[in-house]
Amino acid sequence: MKYILVTGGVISGIGKGIIASSIGTILKSCGLRVTAIKIDPYINIDAGTFSPYEHGEVFVLNDGGEVDLDLGNYERFLDINLYKDNNITTGKIYQHVINKERHGDYLGKTVQVVPHITDAVQEWVMNQAKVPVDDDKKEPQICVIELGGTIGDIEGMPFVEAFRQFQFKAKRENFCNIHVSLVPQPNATGEQKTKPTQNSVRALRGLGLSPDLIVCRSAKPIEMAVKEKISMFCHVEPEQVIFIHDVSSTYRVPILLEEQGIIKYFKQRLNLPIDDQPSDLLMKWKKMACRYERLLKVCSIALVGKYTKLSDCYASVFKALEHSALAINYKLDLMYIDSTELERSMEAENSVKYHQAWHKLCKADGILVPGGFGIRGTEGKLQAISWARTKKKPFLGVCLGMQLAVVEFARNCLNWEDANSTEFDPDTKNPVVIDMPEHNPGDMGGTMRLGKRRTVFKTDNSVLRKLYGDEMFVEERHRHRYEVNPELTHCFEEKGLKFVGHDTEGNRMEIIELENHPYFVGVQFHPEFSSRPMKPSPPYLGLLLAATGTLDAYLQRGCKLSP
Repeated sequence: MKYILVTGGVISGIGKGIIASSIGTILKSCGLRVTAIKIDPYINIDAGTFSPYEHGEVFVLNDGGEVDLDLGNYERFLDINLYKDNNITTGKIYQHVINKERHGDYLGKTVQVVPHITDAVQEWVMNQAKVPVDDDKKEPQICVIELGGTIGDIEGMPFVEAFRQFQFKAKRENFCNIHVSLVPQPNATGEQKTKPTQNSVRALRGLGLSPDLIVCRSAKPIEMAVKEKISMFCHVEPEQVIFIHDVSSTYRVPILLEEQGIIKYFKQRLNLPIDDQPSDLLMKWKKMACRYERLLKVCSIALVGKYTKLSDCYASVFKALEHSALAINYKLDLMYIDSTELERSMEAENSVKYHQAWHKLCKADGILVPGGFGIRGTEGKLQAISWARTKKKPFLGVCLGMQLAVVEFARNCLNWEDANSTEFDPDTKNPVVIDMPEHNPGDMGGTMRLGKRRTVFKTDNSVLRKLYGDEMFVEERHRHRYEVNPELTHCFEEKGLKFVGHDTEGNRMEIIELENHPYFVGVQFHPEFSSRPMKPSPPYLGLLLAATGTLDAYLQRGCKLSP
């Protein structure tokens, strides 16, 4: 097993996840089996209880793990399926060690950060690196490990120490450290500055790790003189300094790395049994990146949510839309609309914001209402759904988006004026959305319906079924505490809102479709989590096809994309 540790310096959010994913993609393109581990030094057990404004979206895995969004990057880039233990947190490690101590496994010894916590980290990494993540179920050959945060953070110290020890345990030819740093360019001078990188590498060396590659992030391409300066002051060869400037799309990053000789370096440094040239996989990435940059036709989608100030809050949704747009040769124009700005109360409070939000919604080719929790902004989402339904605008509701589509239909088509979800109004006379038996109101963490579940189509006459290739059932990932009330579904079906998919027992409503509408679809699951650059998610693809007016032609061709 070969281990590649990716650390970061100067600032967090520098792009370690994309670089780690890109390195994995390059090695996979050379015919190697690659897995990935993300280490988050926070004390939370998992990402499940975070606000999306803390660390971006919560990504859900097949096994129900609620993890950091970087695992989504690994899955999309490498086309693998990871597990919750591929996300290590300080909370998980300490919980594991404390449980062992309570069990008496340490035989009365004093339990300390060194060696017990550091040993637990190394043991976890070695065990998880062997778990198959590809469809062929073979053991991986390479494990890419990303250490979250920046070098020097107090909470990351035990992990840095664990890898200082681990480099000797694994042996030099099996362990490689890549350090990602920032090369800022102040506007005042326009000069690219190397001092932050020098200091960051010095701090890393002081903790016992020497970088084999230094990946420099910058706004613009870095000059050769800067490369030579970093090489001289950071004690590495010039070819060990890699530049990644801001690019038009993340699909370009593996190509930039490959152009700078990273395959040849890894072959020598880790003694890998590979050719110097990548295979067809990286050629596909090159073609995809070139195609992305040449797109001319634009499709605009309005994303109506409440976490719109930070794009990472809907990272997988954005990627799923982007994959679908690329598949049909359109450039995606994603317009984020804060749902509170569509509400009547906003008109009195700030009429400019209100009218701007409605202007965006009206000019969009399609409307998407993603998942979420809590009552804030729900009235604005209901307004957007009502607009999509009455104006025949293509619409996709995901999780809460589907539940609110049911609420909107109940209020405006069934005339149940107080119809609501028990999440927002526990005393409503028409509870069209109710909490599930699994939901434990006392505990927030891990009490939802999580992970991959089967959804069975109950009719042949379903747009989504055709988009999924006319399958009898689909398996998608879930993350919800509430569900559509199964006792009231017959009332909706009589008026044209069809529940075309349900769970294997037939009790849980999973998919809705509205009759006599170009595309009005709601799904209880989160299809965005399984979207891949070369395999777009069918519900999102359907939305883009309907928004561009090409859905009927696509279905007539037997769900084949035009060349």
